[in-house]
Amino acid sequence: MKKTNKFLISPLLIMGAFLILASGCTKVEDTFNPASTVKDIDGNVYTTVTIGTQVWMVENLKTTKYRNGESIANETDTTAWKDLKSGAYCWYNNDVKNKATYGAIYNGYSVLDDRYLAPKGWHIPTKTELTTLTNYLGGLSIAAGKMKESGTTHWSTPNTGATNSSGFKALPGGYSENLGYSTSGINEYGTWWSSTTLLRIGYYDCAWFIELDYSSANVRLDNSPYNFGSSVRCIKD
Repeated sequence: MKKTNKFLISPLLIMGAFLILASGCTKVEDTFNPASTVKDIDGNVYTTVTIGTQVWMVENLKTTKYRNGESIANETDTTAWKDLKSGAYCWYNNDVKNKATYGAIYNGYSVLDDRYLAPKGWHIPTKTELTTLTNYLGGLSIAAGKMKESGTTHWSTPNTGATNSSGFKALPGGYSENLGYSTSGINEYGTWWSSTTLLRIGYYDCAWFIELDYSSANVRLDNSPYNFGSSVRCIKD
């Protein structure tokens, strides 16, 4: 009898020890989630988020220099902006106070410049990469809700569908028209460049971008001439 009891008790002890260890490991894993960050050439620090197989910046780009340290032109004249053939940026309403929250507005020439806007190890997303993002979030008809910051601190009411369940934290930084108009759309629209271009015969060379707005959960995928001004989000190489 003693021999039988010995072998009945031992498995129970082993199982109990295993459960204690497993419980301890799970607890450690659940509480250990260090934040990941990346720094641009200007020293601005951005947090990041993994969405599916992609790693994105959580904030809009703010750099005033290309990756090699050369300055990007700060164009404040809206008439001059429409005639540019080279990279430029501005702050919304030419007010640097908008930098911290909304980042800079860049024209397409800066996005395509081979001196690179993105920090080393990062790049401006292609149209395909933006499509991968929106597909992962359920498609163009609902992805914006999962991308937009929730609430109405920055987005205008009603900020339809916004949950930020993806962690992308899209903000409505507005845009700059390509025909010489001033910046507009803050609190209502957010636009982000891709690096994918197309040629319109008899018109302008254009690049693709996505647009989110306060009144819809849809993502609009469209293209615009390089003189359009848009926010930029970077994706990890």
